[in-house]
Amino acid sequence: MNRQNFEATSPQRLDQFLSQMLDQPRNQVSALIKESYVQVDDKVQTKTGFKLKSNQMVSVTFPQMEQQEPQRIDFDVEIIYEDDDILVVNKPAGLVVHPAPSVKEPTLVDWLKHHGISLSTLSAKERHGIVHRLDKGTSGALVVAKNNQAHEHLSKQLQDKSMGRYYLAMIDLKLKENVTVEKPIARNPKDRLKMAIVSGGKEAKTSFISLAQSIDTKEELIACKLYTGRTHQIRVHLNSIGRHIVGDYLYGFKSQKDKILPIFLHAYIMYLIHPRTGEEMHFIAPIRDDLSSYFEQHFDLENLHAVTTPDFIVRSFTA
Repeated sequence: MNRQNFEATSPQRLDQFLSQMLDQPRNQVSALIKESYVQVDDKVQTKTGFKLKSNQMVSVTFPQMEQQEPQRIDFDVEIIYEDDDILVVNKPAGLVVHPAPSVKEPTLVDWLKHHGISLSTLSAKERHGIVHRLDKGTSGALVVAKNNQAHEHLSKQLQDKSMGRYYLAMIDLKLKENVTVEKPIARNPKDRLKMAIVSGGKEAKTSFISLAQSIDTKEELIACKLYTGRTHQIRVHLNSIGRHIVGDYLYGFKSQKDKILPIFLHAYIMYLIHPRTGEEMHFIAPIRDDLSSYFEQHFDLENLHAVTTPDFIVRSFTA
């Protein structure tokens, strides 16, 4: 097993200390502590708030990926790019990223393990390789870390914003203007399935730009850029300005169309710095078939193709 040792130089909470030492979000470090992968002075410590003293030794043993009988995998996932350090996939809509107690069907992590893909073990065992996630209904580009070194680099990029994504979304009402929404997000106190704009929540910032209206002008294709990565962020920020994504019956108006159509949200462009070479890289996740079919029926395709080129979208946000 891969093991790292650190010495505390001042009194501090265990989870805070390891978050700094490993350069990882505290929730990932907390999972390692709770699952007994952390020792303080050679004794297992499972309390995330344990108060370290100066000169105490902290050891982290990163778990090996378990070899277990996988669930039946009857789907495939498109690979956009792969090397020894990272894997970039085009996640299908309807696929959950990692297992959880409430998830009964196979997940992306199950698919990765089924195909014998090497994965980092920095996160909790059910999240091996997962640096960031996409909602179940959202499709598009997602990067997987194949080793712990890559995971550390990518997590740091998420924090310093050198890694990110541009999304395509189709909304039910035209934007009044291109807009940036900067409002804090937290769990909705009245509905635990939803997030909401909540005073004192985590800071969140999203920019939205218009791309094209449908032929009947009832819907609009927009591009979205995230500056933070909160749960349901695009959907919550759109809801705060009176818009919602077609197919999003959780935050929308639960129209008959929304109950039939999948959510029209797609992580289209991903950019990052390669964790080993330092090269700036961009990846495009091809638009899924159901979105393409809808566009063919409801949009001017010549205009749509012009405004959905990666260069046009990136320039639109930097203009």
